[in-house]
Amino acid sequence: MCGIVGYIGKKQAMPILLDGLKKLEYRGYDSSGVAIFDKTTKTFKSVGKIKELEKKIGNKNVTGSIGIAHTRWATHGKPSKANAHPHSDCTGKFQVVHNGIIENYAELKEKLKKKGHKFCSQTDTEVIPHLIEDLYKGDLAKTLKEVLHIIKGAYGLVVFSEKEPKKLFVARCGSPLVIGVGEGETVIASDVSAILQYTKKVVYLEDGEMAEITMEGYRVFDASSNLVQKNIEDVKWDIEEVSKKGFEHFMLKEIFEQPKSLKDTFGGRISIEDGRAKLGGLNEVSDRLRDIERIIIVACGTAWHAGLIGEYMLEEYAGIPVEVEWASEFRYRNPILDKKTAVIAISQSGETADTLAGIREAKNKGALILGVVNSVGSTIARETDAGIYNHIGPEVSVASTKAFTSQVAILALMTVFLGRQRRMSLVMGQRILSELKELPKRVEEFLQDNNVEEIAKRYYKVKDFAFLGRKYCQPLASEGALKLKEISYIHAEGFPSGEMKHGSIALIDKKFPSFFIAPKDSVKDLKKLLMK
Repeated sequence: MCGIVGYIGKKQAMPILLDGLKKLEYRGYDSSGVAIFDKTTKTFKSVGKIKELEKKIGNKNVTGSIGIAHTRWATHGKPSKANAHPHSDCTGKFQVVHNGIIENYAELKEKLKKKGHKFCSQTDTEVIPHLIEDLYKGDLAKTLKEVLHIIKGAYGLVVFSEKEPKKLFVARCGSPLVIGVGEGETVIASDVSAILQYTKKVVYLEDGEMAEITMEGYRVFDASSNLVQKNIEDVKWDIEEVSKKGFEHFMLKEIFEQPKSLKDTFGGRISIEDGRAKLGGLNEVSDRLRDIERIIIVACGTAWHAGLIGEYMLEEYAGIPVEVEWASEFRYRNPILDKKTAVIAISQSGETADTLAGIREAKNKGALILGVVNSVGSTIARETDAGIYNHIGPEVSVASTKAFTSQVAILALMTVFLGRQRRMSLVMGQRILSELKELPKRVEEFLQDNNVEEIAKRYYKVKDFAFLGRKYCQPLASEGALKLKEISYIHAEGFPSGEMKHGSIALIDKKFPSFFIAPKDSVKDLKKLLMK
């Protein structure tokens, strides 16, 4: 949930760093900080919103064309000025901002303390600048490489030193970092949205890579210190797409973007005449997909719920056995996989660490790896054998909305694609695709005419909520509960309707409302049949 921004160039760094932090506010944070160099390093930190950091800076004349900045979400240590990034060493000569977790920080901290190092925070990050100080012998690039071999865990980090004041160093392992390549300047960030105002040309770092950035440009090295030639990619979406466009907040904006996002998801992919889904991203593996005997979907959170809906569709209409796995648990199993298995990774960002670890495990065992990803050029998009992009533009809100419906839509298209390779008839393919084509219009109609606000006013004070549904609506119930918890902090649970009576109903009373998802579908018809 943390955010990183770095700058080196000819302009004043402070406005660019603060603007970048504001672009990353949607990720959630509890404190922020910035370090600027101009003959000496000036550091400012604050708890709370970025406006509190701006108050700390005030009218001080803070100049300098190189700097780093960070928004922190507390993990190791409470939200405090001392725990906010950037973190430094005993001398104050080395500055570090870091996303991720250093798993062996406790033992490293004890060793450094015995050598006389004084720590000022409760964070795991602070061991990094102290390690750099301890090992530095005049070459920061070489020192950082040594440090990266010592620390264990996940990191996206940017390092600056007064000892080599015309350079920034960045490194990645399990936490994304992007280098924005501008005219005479370089902007570094953990998310491309913080870069777009300055350049659309970006370089994505891979795990294990480190980059040295100067006024003249950048050099990227792999874990063995070999120089790596990186492709500069063009970001296709515009800075306007990460603005609220008059909406009160990003989540509401993205809810109302769903008619367009669904239309964009389906764009060029529906061929009603021959009842087929045209998925160009799967063309190269189309023959192999004909022989697939089993599908495993790996995902986290909202994407996992989309996968559960996909499971129903793929089994019912394509006739392929499907399992949906929490990516966070899949990585710890010893799954039975082979060349007849396809693993579908679903991730809006394309950077979900657990999902990425899961597909790497599956790839090692010979499975076909497919991706359903929104972020072009993301790690999962690059590491899968084939895949399908959502093409819905950036989703800024932490709570996914348009990405969820797009993911379900893509799984529906994939169902038709695979089903038509197998037992699905032309007529059934045409029927499904015709309904999908109408979906953006139906969503638009609902958004224009609903009583959501009236329901919210009636129930916003409750402390518990149950969501219930059957078949396709059971994952929807779980997703509804997740959204209520995530956004309103109201305790909510999603249940299969038929399981409610097996214990959970004991919790229900007048203060514990239940929300049933009960469309006119096959389950409703079955209920009528059973009641006769």
